[in-house]
Amino acid sequence: ELAPGELALPWDAAAGEQGYVVGEMARSRGAATPIRLVASAKSWLCHPGVDRRAAILPSDAPPEVERVSPLTASTRYLTHLKRAWDQAHPEAPFAEQAVTVTIPASFDPAARELTVEAAKAAGYEGLTLLEEPQAALYSWIQGSAGRWRKEVKPGDIILAVDVGGGTSDFSLIAVLERDGVLEPHRIAVGEHILLGGDNMDLALAYMVARKLAASNTQLDAWQMRSLTYACRGAKEKLLADPSLSMLPIVVPSRGSKLIGGSVRTELTREEVTSSILEGFFPRVDAAARPAVRARSGLTQLGLPYAQDAAVTRHLAAFLGRQVDAAGELEGFAGHLNAGASFLHPTAVLFNGGVFKSDVLSSRILDTVNDWLAAEGAQPARLLGGADLDLAVARGAAYYSYVRRGQGVRIRGGTARSYYLAVESAMPAIPGMEPPIQALCVAPFGMEEGSEAALPSQLFGLVVGEPVHFRFFGSSTRRHDQIGALLDFWQPDELQELNEIQMTLPPEGRQAGEVVQVALHAKVTEAGTLELMAVPTSGSERWKVEFDVRGAGTGAGAAAA
Repeated sequence: ELAPGELALPWDAAAGEQGYVVGEMARSRGAATPIRLVASAKSWLCHPGVDRRAAILPSDAPPEVERVSPLTASTRYLTHLKRAWDQAHPEAPFAEQAVTVTIPASFDPAARELTVEAAKAAGYEGLTLLEEPQAALYSWIQGSAGRWRKEVKPGDIILAVDVGGGTSDFSLIAVLERDGVLEPHRIAVGEHILLGGDNMDLALAYMVARKLAASNTQLDAWQMRSLTYACRGAKEKLLADPSLSMLPIVVPSRGSKLIGGSVRTELTREEVTSSILEGFFPRVDAAARPAVRARSGLTQLGLPYAQDAAVTRHLAAFLGRQVDAAGELEGFAGHLNAGASFLHPTAVLFNGGVFKSDVLSSRILDTVNDWLAAEGAQPARLLGGADLDLAVARGAAYYSYVRRGQGVRIRGGTARSYYLAVESAMPAIPGMEPPIQALCVAPFGMEEGSEAALPSQLFGLVVGEPVHFRFFGSSTRRHDQIGALLDFWQPDELQELNEIQMTLPPEGRQAGEVVQVALHAKVTEAGTLELMAVPTSGSERWKVEFDVRGAGTGAGAAAA
């Protein structure tokens, strides 16, 4: 379909021979040949139900189309960025730069580690990870030229709402004062919610398809994918440019029955705003929660999209879960409302192209302020002036400056506590599995570069045999210290993550030998969580791996 040399890149004339293209051209060509398009690789990278090193994308490609793994796809676009930089800036080689890679705040340890693995495979050295809502706040701080200290005050709680292409990401940042200096602290992040601009594009596509069906024009699955891409482009332009009232939509046809070989219609500003406003940002009460329905026993391979499309309901659930997040922060006792049913933000920062529409950002802010008014709290104010397209990139660059000891640093550390499942010691009972306890192996708020060891728990590992442990995380249990053993928790307090596994190498030991090890937790300078198995005798250390191969390997709980 492409002429020779059409895929050539400035830094690689033979790029077309590699069999793939990355970036905007891939996205635009994918609208015409969607079965060849790999999209949402970042979301696939954190999908716990698939093997993220297996060649599974595109998930619905026919046998003759090459597939790649989420890890490989991520490596390819990171490689593209590196080579593009080196072409544009030969005087400042990429390998010599301090590189920050941004990720959703909701990424679990396995997804963070895979991101680092992809970046290193692409030739990124000395990289650091940064959560995207934090990057947006860094950009706002940097762009204010110091005025941010007048716009926020001690006791403020900033709600960052980041609605991107594939995810909705929420974070809470508290503003403390220490020694007369304002100090932001990230105190909470939301769950990984696959709900964003992609969902909105699909909703618009189905709305347009219904219009076409009313005029006796039916679209097949292939055309629906092309229509979805066309709606994305129209949506972005209509939301960004208030002077536009309508844009044409053209859907290619694979047949010859249609005049001109395509289907033509239009999408209006009113259709975009009403569909997105009421479908994704409805006004709801603070007590509203996302609807959950039972999933079918048979499902196609795909991403675990949010079942409820209302971002406002997910936001209400997030603030409700985090009602106590600021309860013990220094200087916050007088700022919190007793009896509140959700954590009361005092300021809101938006990120993501969807919020180029003032109608949508106003709907979120108005809804939050309705919740606050119902509980007698002051309205939250908007932190304006953010660049909704480039804020994350600029904030990431500013963060590299901060890591050199300059500027304002957002504190926070790990956004969750992490636990191993440990079987309770009890007599066997027919038909009943032993209950599990949760052993805290990494507490909430561990900073980069810090390390902690379990004080007394030892594990017996068999040399040469992999041992799998169930692994949990909690964004609400902030006070569990390393080594704490939980025998009871509320159903929504702990979320099960990918298993972890340990294998002791056989070198220098007999096969089948049992070695006593302790666990150490470390947050690397890159921002990933590492668990290390350290034998009670000897100086060796073995890395505990996160299982990224999908939905379990038949593992049980740890035996301490």
